[in-house]
Amino acid sequence: MLFNSIDFAVFLPVVFLLYWFVFRGLRIQNALLLVASMVFYGWWDWRYLILVFFSAGIDYVMASQLERTDDPRTRNGLLLISLVTNLGLLGFFKYTDFFITSFNDAFTFFGHPLGLDTLRIVLPVGISFYTFQSLSYTIDVYRRELKASQDPVEFCAFVLFFPQLVAGPIERAAKLLPQFTQPRVFDIAVARNGVRQILWGLFKKIVIADNCSQIVNQLYADPSAHSGSTMALATVLFAFQIYGDFSGYSDIAIGTARLFGFDLMRNFAYPYFSRDIAEFWRRWHISLSTWFRDYVYIPMGGNRGTKAFVVRNTMILFLVSGFWHGANWTFVAWGAINAIFFLPLVLLNKHKSKSGTVAQGRLFPSLRELWMMGSTFLLACSAWVFFRAQSIEQAFEVFGRIGSASLFTLPEITSSLTMGISILGISVMVILEWINRERQYGLEMDGRAVRPVRYALYYTLIGIIIVCAPLGGGEFIYFQF
Repeated sequence: MLFNSIDFAVFLPVVFLLYWFVFRGLRIQNALLLVASMVFYGWWDWRYLILVFFSAGIDYVMASQLERTDDPRTRNGLLLISLVTNLGLLGFFKYTDFFITSFNDAFTFFGHPLGLDTLRIVLPVGISFYTFQSLSYTIDVYRRELKASQDPVEFCAFVLFFPQLVAGPIERAAKLLPQFTQPRVFDIAVARNGVRQILWGLFKKIVIADNCSQIVNQLYADPSAHSGSTMALATVLFAFQIYGDFSGYSDIAIGTARLFGFDLMRNFAYPYFSRDIAEFWRRWHISLSTWFRDYVYIPMGGNRGTKAFVVRNTMILFLVSGFWHGANWTFVAWGAINAIFFLPLVLLNKHKSKSGTVAQGRLFPSLRELWMMGSTFLLACSAWVFFRAQSIEQAFEVFGRIGSASLFTLPEITSSLTMGISILGISVMVILEWINRERQYGLEMDGRAVRPVRYALYYTLIGIIIVCAPLGGGEFIYFQF
């Protein structure tokens, strides 16, 4: 079920009313959330629910056994079962066809084509997200940082919690699971805040991401047919498309969770206002970045050791992160180029130098801050080329067009209306997020504007969403991951 669909517009109020006004006990509310989450996820294909419950069941049993034993070998074995099962399922569904294709390509390159057929495996929606969320539970119980759950309904509701099930934020069990054990009380102020964040997420998804995608998809379909300036424009639009799409999903997820009394972690903190690439990665997809930091980077030794050791760990971290995003060498290249951008800051111990809010206490940034934000944005865009391209060859074709003399010509605009809507949406987003950059999201403005102004803004955004929604809008980009 899509957040930006009529189905969800009916589903959410029904579940909300049942949750607060019919089923008022903690256990029955958890059961309702579990059933609602099953309906939400099963809307795509109910058969994939079997996979989710199998993964959750393995982790529930392994964690329960981990709680009961102190024997190191037994505990290591139980954790290994959880890791192999979860990562094995993820690897089979996500990477089997990729490895078969790569194997074929390698032998063909050396003159010995194999002609192996791919299995044409359909990737279950959200498998990368719920696998990592469930794994965090088993690992934390293994580390004695969390007590194992004794309630299977409560635990399954945590794994399948519908607001963030298919595209995050990837919640830590230590933060989200205890919220299922505590009675929730309806708070109208929290609910209003949730609705505002849902509205903001829908604006970013429908007005910005869906309209930008109309242009980006057309131009990236055949880069060689377009000028350098056109492909540069397409790349910038994709940067805003993926931000509007993914951060929009996170905003809707966080806002929806608030309606039910849950607090999810922040997943984006205005990454395009970053002053270096290290700050960008602290602000982009925070739940995944911190997951890899805590469960991959730090266990490998982090940045403790020789420079060669730090380089190795950083490269592994970014390559694994890139490969997590998709079964294509373009994502590996995307991870590698971000590692190359990131490494100088780590080696010079400057990767944490930009920790505060840019232009804090001031309306406008300084020229130096503006330059730093602009250069960081351009670095991010250069990496986004690999993320968006269908192949490494196409990515270099895009760079070839951008590096040609045609970069200094006027871009080709295929649809003035779509381009105008995209620019309008991006402008509104950048202005509101800059004004509210010290807050959690761009529309969080209670107390900063008088009530009539706030409501005029809300209804204006609703009107823009209705008028500017493109016919081709649809799934969120990260559903494919």
